[in-house]
Amino acid sequence: MRARLMLRYVLGEMIPTFFIGVFVFVFILLMFQALRLTEFVLIHGVKVSTVGLMMAYMSMSFLPVLFPMSLLFTVLLTYGRLSSDSEIVAFRAIGLNMSSIIFPAIVLSALIGLLSLQTSFHIAPWGNRQFELLVSKAGSTKPGVALKEGTFLEGFFDLVVYANKVDSKAGRLKQVFIYDERNVKNPLTIIAQEGRLVQDPHKPGLSASLQLINGSVHRTAEGSHTKIDFATYDFFLSSPATENIKNKSTKSMTIDELQDKLTVPGLQTEERLKLETEIHVRTAIAFACILFALIGVGLGTVTNRRNVKSGGTVVCLALIITYYIIYVASEGAARKGQLPPWIAMWLANALFSVAAAWSLRRAWR
Repeated sequence: MRARLMLRYVLGEMIPTFFIGVFVFVFILLMFQALRLTEFVLIHGVKVSTVGLMMAYMSMSFLPVLFPMSLLFTVLLTYGRLSSDSEIVAFRAIGLNMSSIIFPAIVLSALIGLLSLQTSFHIAPWGNRQFELLVSKAGSTKPGVALKEGTFLEGFFDLVVYANKVDSKAGRLKQVFIYDERNVKNPLTIIAQEGRLVQDPHKPGLSASLQLINGSVHRTAEGSHTKIDFATYDFFLSSPATENIKNKSTKSMTIDELQDKLTVPGLQTEERLKLETEIHVRTAIAFACILFALIGVGLGTVTNRRNVKSGGTVVCLALIITYYIIYVASEGAARKGQLPPWIAMWLANALFSVAAAWSLRRAWR
């Protein structure tokens, strides 16, 4: 009965703190994107409501990473307060052992871990996909503003574009160079004296084209070179059809899509490593919820430590930074093939398992 009351009491403190932690971390990450989002409003003329949707979708894609962070913040602060207020001592005085005291954190971490797993498998990829489509559409609403005179621009509708002179307001270009590698086997190089960006005003971001004047198209395939001169040439940059079939990034694929793609015959090694790494990333991040909770309990349940509450945020940030430095380095090694993905992506968890065992051992003394 006492253990049940203690469970309800501690969970009642942790759950609101967890949601506050998620909100705070979402806000912090969105602040890092503030300049990019402001650019869509000021330069591309995107509506504020569309930017709001971008923020919502972006927040969804952040959730799997934010759950372990918020859980560590919650457990460390909650158990730190219980310890500094001598409530841990009181729990033990009424006959509760450390297993009972730690149990609420394990329950919450297991629930959040399952939620993180489902979010990373389905919700976060969907949010990331919607964000990609919105950014693609918003970035193409006024394509001329992205072009700079005398600068090679990569990623302009999946092209490399150069113009010696650019009139952004009129959408006119002088001395244009375009390299189109969307068809890897037959890349195109287009050179023109002039160009004009043309868009359907009723479908901003769709049906964009570049009307080229006095130039030539160069195609190289299987060792042969073909040149075609033209007086005018309409080069389509995007269309509703290409918008709908735009390839998903790995982050935008659900777990089923990742696994299905792994079974495609003739998959290149680089692509296979990327897919396998992504699968292990999502599982490892969910499991990190339990580790972060155990570390938070171990650090928070140290008796007679009055500065736990004030120092909890600093310890939380230090642990998060350490974990994600290892995580990012391991992910890079996995994608490059320097380490097997299952070893690389579980390395941080293995190290933090040792830290969790050490911190719990201190708490049991």
